[in-house]
Amino acid sequence: MEKAKISGYQLFVLIFLFEMGSALLVPLAGEGKQGAWLVILIAMIGGILLFFVYYALFQYYPNQILTEFVRSILGNFLGRIVAFLYILYFMYLAARVLRDFGETLLTVAYPHVPLFFANAAFILVVIYTVRKGIEVLARTSELFFVLENVLFLTFILLIIVSGMIHLNNLKPVLEISGVEMVKMAFSKTIFFPFGELIVFLMIFPYLNEPQRLKKIGVGGLALSGIFLSFTMAMNIAVLGVDLTLRSQYPLLTLIQSIEVAGFLERLDVYFLLKLMIGGFIKITVFTYVAVTGTANVFNVKQPSRLAYPVGFVILLVSIVIASSYSEHIQEGLSAVPVYIHLPFQVIIPFLLLIIAYFKNRKKRNKHQQHKTDLKGGVEGK
Repeated sequence: MEKAKISGYQLFVLIFLFEMGSALLVPLAGEGKQGAWLVILIAMIGGILLFFVYYALFQYYPNQILTEFVRSILGNFLGRIVAFLYILYFMYLAARVLRDFGETLLTVAYPHVPLFFANAAFILVVIYTVRKGIEVLARTSELFFVLENVLFLTFILLIIVSGMIHLNNLKPVLEISGVEMVKMAFSKTIFFPFGELIVFLMIFPYLNEPQRLKKIGVGGLALSGIFLSFTMAMNIAVLGVDLTLRSQYPLLTLIQSIEVAGFLERLDVYFLLKLMIGGFIKITVFTYVAVTGTANVFNVKQPSRLAYPVGFVILLVSIVIASSYSEHIQEGLSAVPVYIHLPFQVIIPFLLLIIAYFKNRKKRNKHQQHKTDLKGGVEGK
């Protein structure tokens, strides 16, 4: 681990910006139609339940990152294999998010720039930040948090002033049954973005106030879930369900619809700024933990040296991951949740927690027995 510490507020901000990240790009929980915002809130509750699993693992091993405590739980050989698989998982997610933002940047602003160069420019900034360490990333996120909220409040104010909100577009809220909403929430939306919080098991040990982690984690997830739910409700209220689902980037379509006093319009810069903030934080967190985990598993003394090779692999994977953006999105909606997110976010953490529970109970029993034996020996004398 890097010799660094971050405050509770910095961790809260990192969680919030990370969760918002690429979730703002897509019509999140769009299958829920007028009730999409409710599906997001249900998925947020599921994400908080998952967080308690991660929090329980952290309590058993408060001074170890994920790639380290899996070896304590599973043994050195099997633990290294699982740790390495998690490193590949984090690199894969970094590549997916990089592809998301590279494609979006080309669509919105630079249509004639090759995807490789757009992604390369982005990953170089990420690598520079990763080399500087977790404290620099945490301080940067504090500045971005203020900017993100200023942009959001200004954005809401402009929408209200422009008079584009039509609350009737949100009716009927319960066109889809509650059971269907829960099914949607726990089959897709819980994994993206809420389940991706598992990446923070590589960051929790840096917290200088570990006793506050439960409140910080729940608070970060709740606030990001509320923001995402509100944004989706706003998309539907302004654009309607059909246009929201058909639009490649609903938030961009919404921002492009803003017109105030006949001159304040085409505010694409709002979307690009939010895009840069969310993309930068999310890709950097994934890349940082991939670098840290690789250094931990392979006993590399200076993790910063791995930033360039890991970043280069992420860049290449982001290009070859799919032949087109539509194929990339289809993979993310169909294959990734079931075959990648489910094992790494749910199944493996639950198994690790069960094994850790019995291992630690066995240790406690041995310790208690040892104390009893010592007490009996003293009384015998």
